[in-house]
Amino acid sequence: MASAWSGILALVLVLMAVFRAPIAKGDMNPSQCKEERRLLVNACRPVIFGRNPSSDCCQRVRVTHVECVCPVVTPKLAALIGVERTIKQIESCGRTVPHNFKCGSITTP
Repeated sequence: MASAWSGILALVLVLMAVFRAPIAKGDMNPSQCKEERRLLVNACRPVIFGRNPSSDCCQRVRVTHVECVCPVVTPKLAALIGVERTIKQIESCGRTVPHNFKCGSITTP
């Protein structure tokens, strides 16, 4: 069960990061990306318990680099959560989710 929750949290955070950020680009090494994902997970952990994203979570999502999060979105991870629910959460942070955006194994409706 904990593994499933971790997967759900990871996917929610990945999608939130992708759609909240104005697509920050930069030369990120693997350890920097790992740290960005860790910070994102810590800031947004309550999302897996049905809470709306906090201001801290939304702020972390805005600064997270897309190239650090999209590579971890596998089909197995994507199957654990509904894209529609995730999009609603992202939009609750004040961002529009682009249609047909590809991130890992997910393409938004």
